[in-house]
Amino acid sequence: MKIIRALFAAGPGPVLRGAFTFDAVGAGRRRIISQDAIRMRVHSRKALAMYAVIKTGGKQYKVAKNDVIVIEKLDAETGKTVEFTDVLMVGGEGSATVGKPMVAGAVVRGTVLDQRKGEKIVVFKKRRRKNSRRKNGHRQFETVVRISDIQAA
Repeated sequence: MKIIRALFAAGPGPVLRGAFTFDAVGAGRRRIISQDAIRMRVHSRKALAMYAVIKTGGKQYKVAKNDVIVIEKLDAETGKTVEFTDVLMVGGEGSATVGKPMVAGAVVRGTVLDQRKGEKIVVFKKRRRKNSRRKNGHRQFETVVRISDIQAA
């Protein structure tokens, strides 16, 4: 967000260098951000795009059109369309509709991009002074979904 404020305040001269922007992170470190990422951030702040809060897999996700989210495994093949009917909130363009508990008639549609396993989690149990140790690993199944449509009631 620092970089966007600098873009609006100082203009493109002192902040932008070539095809990349340097954003000060602190302690002498700098992060490189591409110009396309900045344009998308500025565009998303200007336009109040429609968004929704959905519930799936026991978690809640705030999504907008063309967002790619990683959620708990769904029983759907790659390339198929899935519908999320548990929509808690729909908003955008200056107004928001909050459900009680769900928004009636609201549907969020997405396309399954991938079915995969998540990052490995190491489960290490130790009972001290008993020479007892157990090390297990676990990888959760995940589904990658691109949000294609948000339909309010």
